[in-house]
Amino acid sequence: MLELIKELCAIPGVSGREDAVREYIIGKIEGHAEYHVDALGNLIVFKKGKKPANHKVMLDAHMDEVGFIITGITPEGFLRFTKVGGIDTRVALGRAVKVGEHGISGVLGVKPIHLLDKKEEADMPKDDDLYIDIGAESREEAEKYVSLGDSAWFDSAEFEMGDGFIKSKALDDRAGCAALIEMIRGELEYDAWFSFSVQEEIGLRGAGVAAFGIAPEYAIVVETTTAADISGVKGEKRVCVCGEGGAVSFMDRSTLYSRELYNKAFEVADKFGIPCQTKTLVAGGNDAGAIHKSRSGVKVLTVSVPCRYLHSPSCVIKYSDAENSLRLIRALAAELAK
Repeated sequence: MLELIKELCAIPGVSGREDAVREYIIGKIEGHAEYHVDALGNLIVFKKGKKPANHKVMLDAHMDEVGFIITGITPEGFLRFTKVGGIDTRVALGRAVKVGEHGISGVLGVKPIHLLDKKEEADMPKDDDLYIDIGAESREEAEKYVSLGDSAWFDSAEFEMGDGFIKSKALDDRAGCAALIEMIRGELEYDAWFSFSVQEEIGLRGAGVAAFGIAPEYAIVVETTTAADISGVKGEKRVCVCGEGGAVSFMDRSTLYSRELYNKAFEVADKFGIPCQTKTLVAGGNDAGAIHKSRSGVKVLTVSVPCRYLHSPSCVIKYSDAENSLRLIRALAAELAK
């Protein structure tokens, strides 16, 4: 699955522009399952198992990544933009980006430090002060390559480091997409439905539509979540720890999870000897927030790969956590479908 994760992360797919990611996934699952694309762009997949499912189970991972959308071009040829999704300005300053359909190279620029006054030095730059420099010398030149409404994304190569760690952009949530592809390409005990959802990063928009169409009894959201196992952070504020398996949520800002399914996750993990852990902080949110309110309600569970530096050009996960999360969701899907 490692190469699959790397290849998925390399594909641009800012929210609302997930087409290339979706086409890649279709290429990987073709011949292994039935699929269709709904009106919003979600890829909906049905995989036949060895047995019919007594309970309909849906597994979800979102295809989109955080990024930027171009809102203006200055007379000097610089690009103005708005963030797409929750990006901390501090991780964006000076970063390389790609822009538009042709992937034009650029840099996210800001007023240089030697021109700042004392107040400006102490303050974080405002988003309105930032721009993307693509090397154009005028608005007219920039308009040859970029149009308003084009997406931009971090230009950040992946690499492996340390003892089994992977660094890349877009691990949120291409790691989850890779796990679902592995399930679809393999053999399942029971029939299962899958949703590769769009627009999670801007309000969980695709998953609610997908869940309405599938109408599951249970849903497992496969995600990444903040791992704050870093210097200076202690106790529950670490959220989860890289290397200790998938993180199971009891509550976040969009969902209060079924206690039945939360307990079930740890029972199944114990039964099969799968490392997993509790997400210890009520923070963030994911597609479960839309799925659990679909139709007359869906029982949901989220299993997340711990990820340091989420929503940055340098997300970091430990590969063993991705593998163990896959083991857990595969076992849980079979257990819930019985």
